[in-house]
Amino acid sequence: MRICPIASGSSGNCIYVGSDDTHLIVDCGISGKRATAGINSLDISMDDISGILVTHEHTDHIGGLGVLARRYGIPIYTTPMTADAILRSPGIGKIDPCLFNDVAPDVPFMIGDIEINPLRVSHDAIDPVAYRFKNGSSKGAVVTDLGFYNDYIVEGLQGLDVLMIESNHDINMLQVGPYPYPLKQRILSDKGHLSNESAGRLLCEVLHDDMKHIILGHLSHENNLPELAFESVRAEITVSDIPYNGGDFPISVAKRHEPSLCVGF
Repeated sequence: MRICPIASGSSGNCIYVGSDDTHLIVDCGISGKRATAGINSLDISMDDISGILVTHEHTDHIGGLGVLARRYGIPIYTTPMTADAILRSPGIGKIDPCLFNDVAPDVPFMIGDIEINPLRVSHDAIDPVAYRFKNGSSKGAVVTDLGFYNDYIVEGLQGLDVLMIESNHDINMLQVGPYPYPLKQRILSDKGHLSNESAGRLLCEVLHDDMKHIILGHLSHENNLPELAFESVRAEITVSDIPYNGGDFPISVAKRHEPSLCVGF
């Protein structure tokens, strides 16, 4: 399998996940043109995409969904409540309701040769989920937009080869930054986003000897820096009481506006 962030950040998210035979997209919060160019850069085309998995209905995750659905007729997988919110979203345009396929947290399903397991997450959306993937012995997950993690999330992320995890903001940058106070409180809340430090602490709960790669994603443009996210997460791992240091695992930071390192596993 491989995971490749095509775009990741508070201004738009689109992640490729695929095997040799099955190709998927997680969210499309960028333009259809950019999403298509990103997929083409992986030597596949939109005609090869078997499904778009939607995590929740916020614009930075569905902004380009309508264009792809209308142009290519790609099946869309999401929870019923999220599908309803998308169909009522005025900025997305008309989408054929028949393209939607219902998913439910903790109920695995197959697309081609990839098993997908949706996981419940805490975010200020109607029914948000993250996704875990399995193809043969290869296991990965894309987990962003969660205000906090608990034992359920930790359990759901055990035994992965590759994990793309949210590292949204530096708490100090957010607190002293230009955002209005209510928005700051929303981001810091249990239905907001994971800070760099929280991402590092969550990683400490799921790291194991065979973890192959960690991707930090969904960085805030205003309240984070790629270098800061990278070093903060590494520091959390190093100072923890687990038997690993921050440099023991490959860690990359997903780019905001262009395809990032494609991680195979």
